[in-house]
Amino acid sequence: MRKFRPLIIALLLGLLVWSALYAQRRTRRGMDFPFQESEDAPMPNDADEKTEFAFARLKYPNWKSNDRMWSMRGSWSIDYPKADRQFVQGVRRLSRLHVRSVEHVVDLESDEIFNWPWIYAVEAGHWDLTDAQCKKLREYLLKGGFIMTDDFHGSMEWDIFMLSMKRVFPDREMVDIPNRDPIFQVVYDLDKRFQVPGIVNYPFDQTYEYDGVKDNWRGIYDDKGRLMVGACHNMDLGDAWEWADSPQYPERYASLAYRIGINYIIYAMSH
Repeated sequence: MRKFRPLIIALLLGLLVWSALYAQRRTRRGMDFPFQESEDAPMPNDADEKTEFAFARLKYPNWKSNDRMWSMRGSWSIDYPKADRQFVQGVRRLSRLHVRSVEHVVDLESDEIFNWPWIYAVEAGHWDLTDAQCKKLREYLLKGGFIMTDDFHGSMEWDIFMLSMKRVFPDREMVDIPNRDPIFQVVYDLDKRFQVPGIVNYPFDQTYEYDGVKDNWRGIYDDKGRLMVGACHNMDLGDAWEWADSPQYPERYASLAYRIGINYIIYAMSH
């Protein structure tokens, strides 16, 4: 037992450090933190309405089973379902799309992804797609689908994200999206973009997490120049959607997040 004592002490110290970082990331100002994650969201009366568009959220396996402590379902479900349902209300008001009032979870284990022209993947810096899922996502994208990834931060989460994405497209590069790309012009003029912080940045004197100082707008194109992957890195649009109804969340960030989401959806539906 004595020979294992240094190892046990090291593991305990590591756990303490991780717990401190975790607590700091989720509640930077302790009792002053006005936000509380909630999975409660009212089911709209028109939830079963037949519409031309629905918010599709991707369900994926976590990197090394690294399920978040605040969600037993895994990182794919962060901000679900409030962010989804609140965002689609904005899409209804700000576009002519006939949008369903509730989200739809799409599991890559099924072939259901082929029924959805646009799909949203949150916390993609924690995903770990299987070879079969990579093949299916590649087929979906090359057939005209679009994936928007959001809420992953820093170099480590980017590297984890790319481990799967490079298996989806080993023959294509992830590039910075040019400022004049149609995705930034299709509805709203998004030439002047800025980093959208998550609630962990409250009171928003800092807008980045980890070493993700700069907001990155990247993507992968098909052979015809159509954007198939829209990677929103070092930002948290989902939190901006979810907390847009909170007086403590700055309006400028929420407004940009809604405009970005709408542009990405309309682009996917029209290209």
